[in-house]
Amino acid sequence: MYLGENAQTLVKLLVAGPFGVGKTTFIRSLSETAPLHTEEVMTRSGALVDDLAGVRDKSTTTVAIDFGRLTLPGDLVLYMFGTPGQRRFRPLWQDIARGALGALVLADTRRLADSFEVMDMIEEAGLRYAVAVNSFPDSPAHHPDTLRDHLDLHPETPLVLCDARNRDQAADALIALVGHVLDRMPQESA
Repeated sequence: MYLGENAQTLVKLLVAGPFGVGKTTFIRSLSETAPLHTEEVMTRSGALVDDLAGVRDKSTTTVAIDFGRLTLPGDLVLYMFGTPGQRRFRPLWQDIARGALGALVLADTRRLADSFEVMDMIEEAGLRYAVAVNSFPDSPAHHPDTLRDHLDLHPETPLVLCDARNRDQAADALIALVGHVLDRMPQESA
């Protein structure tokens, strides 16, 4: 499916978060095209490097990027770039982040502290971001205000709860990010 010939606004967004938080699943849920993903089977060597606490059943990992596209009504086309969550991929993450207008950080209540490094990298890159707490069957549930406090989020930073497998909930998270980014963009002079 190709984009039409109408004038469109193309927006690059990151889908970021720690290892095993659901970035690939999130993009797969939303992309209107077959998503590009670079998931590979985890090796024993990788298991020695990657912290599998809280994600013991994980058998694959993204080794480069995930990519998906979503066209919104009007002329807005969102390009979603999923970034690897491991520290060893930080140089690749920095390359992927160039030109992005914002980032959606996925977080997991089983491992909230793992989100801080990702949020730090996004803040260092000067990107606006929203946080989507992805629910897993064994995730402890917390009130959004409690999560906001634990994640030390600025009051203006959007925080949503979602299930990355659910297209509507994933869309709500992306809408929160896009609204946050668009609200902060400089207005063009008339």
